[in-house]
Amino acid sequence: MLNLDTHILLFALEGKLRPRERAVLAGERWGISDIVLWEITKLRQNGRIDLGLDSPVLARAVKRLVIWPIDQKVCRAMLSLDFSSDPADELIAATSLAHGVPLLTRDQKIRKSKLLALV
Repeated sequence: MLNLDTHILLFALEGKLRPRERAVLAGERWGISDIVLWEITKLRQNGRIDLGLDSPVLARAVKRLVIWPIDQKVCRAMLSLDFSSDPADELIAATSLAHGVPLLTRDQKIRKSKLLALV
């Protein structure tokens, strides 16, 4: 099981993954923090992406994803993060910590973390 950040999920759905990312994802089940759905909505609303929640591609993907809620366990995990970023990225990283699942991200702030299991 892997936790995908928003952009990795979008890259996967748009066929824009790097070869290493594609290889890693091919053999794993995918999960996301529920904040990823909010972030996709905001990106679409702001005209930064074309893919919206009503997209058939995204709808099919969501049915196959594990979607972790923002709960007390995730919020507590945020307190131990060793980096500071926007709240959505912190929640995505805390989701990985709370559920013991490696995170796949290109975000350089997150990738500097010594606490997270990163792919």
